[in-house]
Amino acid sequence: MNLIPTLGPFHMLHPRYNGVTVLELARSARPTVLYLASYSTADLASKVWRESNEVSFFHVLPWAERENLPVQALDEGSQLKAEAESFREALAMYPKGQEILARLGELEALLGAVLTQPKSPEDWGREEVVQPLRQYTDGYAALLGEGPATGFRRQRMEAVAARLAGLGPQAQSAVILVDLLDYPVLLELLPSTPALLTPPSAHVPSEAERERSVLDRAWRLEESDDWAQLLGQLREIEAPEALYCAAQIYLAAGQPADAFVLLDQLIHKDFHQPEYLPGYALSRYGQMADLEGQREKALRAYAAVLALDWAPQEAREIALAGRKAPFRLEP
Repeated sequence: MNLIPTLGPFHMLHPRYNGVTVLELARSARPTVLYLASYSTADLASKVWRESNEVSFFHVLPWAERENLPVQALDEGSQLKAEAESFREALAMYPKGQEILARLGELEALLGAVLTQPKSPEDWGREEVVQPLRQYTDGYAALLGEGPATGFRRQRMEAVAARLAGLGPQAQSAVILVDLLDYPVLLELLPSTPALLTPPSAHVPSEAERERSVLDRAWRLEESDDWAQLLGQLREIEAPEALYCAAQIYLAAGQPADAFVLLDQLIHKDFHQPEYLPGYALSRYGQMADLEGQREKALRAYAAVLALDWAPQEAREIALAGRKAPFRLEP
């Protein structure tokens, strides 16, 4: 079994372990089935993972579909995960609860270090990386109790491990994607024999991974970045997403006309993947069209966002606001 942890939106902080890295690891394993350990069948059908920005799924699931690779969700208790958030919200309402939450600070710092310090694939098999994760999950359960406070994590992962054990040889040719906080628990529960369980291992980054790291850097654009160098790197990437990211840089640099030119090129291409791109691209195109005084184009773009089967919430909010009034840059 190839067990691969997923980091949600935090993949964007890990150039050597980005969303496409997860895809490459899954592909290289040549699996006969792809299991999702932290999602249910209903979650998979409704694509609930999009709302939590599970970055790797935007790359892995379309690949599985193209390859006709079966995808099975294992966590039929995933609805219990909401209990953890509700529990924290309830605690925050009371002084005693606030004291308890404050004591979580040390554990949160452990988790933050793992999530924000760039990792390579092989790091996830190293005890010095897994141990802080285990300290977080165990410490959280010790402080608040295993159950609603943890989203019933151990109970859910025990059920997942039991399902995998019941699959026999079929599971041994599988790739299992698991949420980072479920990872140390499931790792403990599954057979530890290297021949049966394999965490991610070192590999040479593909060109697609390197391009993804450039795109992720552009999405996280900071004032200290070398914007000219980043634009040069984006020009070498043929993916439509690179045009969107370049347009974002031009907009940040106070050059909306140049951003509009790039977005106009983008919308005349096939830009349906990754699945979040159409919503972001069309909503931004609408804003740039408004700035160019092309209100009809802007309105068509906003309408197109709202007509999509799915668009990120931010893109929908931009489209709804743009329909009400033309976009203007704040002075």
